[in-house]
Amino acid sequence: MSRAAAAGPPGAGQPRARVGSGRLAAGTFAQNRLAIAGLGVVALIALFCFAGPVLYHTNQVTVRLSLATLPPGAGHHLGTDASGYDVVGQLMEGGRSSLALGFAVAVVTTVIGTLYGAIAGLVGGIVDAVMMRVVDTFLAIPGLVLLLILVNLFTPNLWLIILLLSLLSLLSWLAVARLVRGEVLSLRTREFVQAVKMMGGSRRRIVIRHLVPNAIGVIVVNATFTIADAILTLSALSFLGLGLPPPHADWGSMLARGLNYLLDGYWWLVYPPAAILIVTVVAFNLIGDAIRDSLDVRLQRP
Repeated sequence: MSRAAAAGPPGAGQPRARVGSGRLAAGTFAQNRLAIAGLGVVALIALFCFAGPVLYHTNQVTVRLSLATLPPGAGHHLGTDASGYDVVGQLMEGGRSSLALGFAVAVVTTVIGTLYGAIAGLVGGIVDAVMMRVVDTFLAIPGLVLLLILVNLFTPNLWLIILLLSLLSLLSWLAVARLVRGEVLSLRTREFVQAVKMMGGSRRRIVIRHLVPNAIGVIVVNATFTIADAILTLSALSFLGLGLPPPHADWGSMLARGLNYLLDGYWWLVYPPAAILIVTVVAFNLIGDAIRDSLDVRLQRP
């Protein structure tokens, strides 16, 4: 009998190839129906806000009092506000500001917090202790109060609000830093990190090429929740009258203006922005929960 015959068919007696962790995570995420629904909702809202104005043209600059507070109808599907602006157009304008700001804040806070936490966890010792005491100090500052003070000191605009909300990530990035530091503390003693050190790899290379990619799960999950938090914070500021100045709009400012007319029966000035704000935030939270579950190895099934 030949060796090939004795060995049997190709692959016989050999261990079955394991499915990669990335494919397992993607499979777990795809099995979460709520996550897929949340992803679809975010995609539809983004399409509505950014591509909608191409198909649905509205005038969001000129005040037309003759069209003020019109009820939903053929010409204005969700009516008009007190300035004569089409409510659907306002939802698109507000969505662009809210989504753009949410993603910008998530990127800024995630990058700062990741690098800060990774450096603290890798260096360790007194440097880690000092850096973490800085984090603890800033975490003791009431973020919303600080943000209200800063907004009153400067004239609000889109880039300033992004910067201030990222600084309010004097709550957000601090949380990221603590999470990443914890991951790095558990990773820095692993064999692959020790091997890189023995080969003369710099700390920068260790952080960027090895530690951060292995902590990507924590980073992505926190970034997803940060987007939702930033949208809510912007809406809260706008509701208090400290958001983006005209002609910019966001869902919080629409709510603030609409509440003045709710008792007069102009429900279309309040319910549409409230509904789209709630749905957007819930969708991002569903996505974040699903990513966290899909990256948990205990819930992954080959």
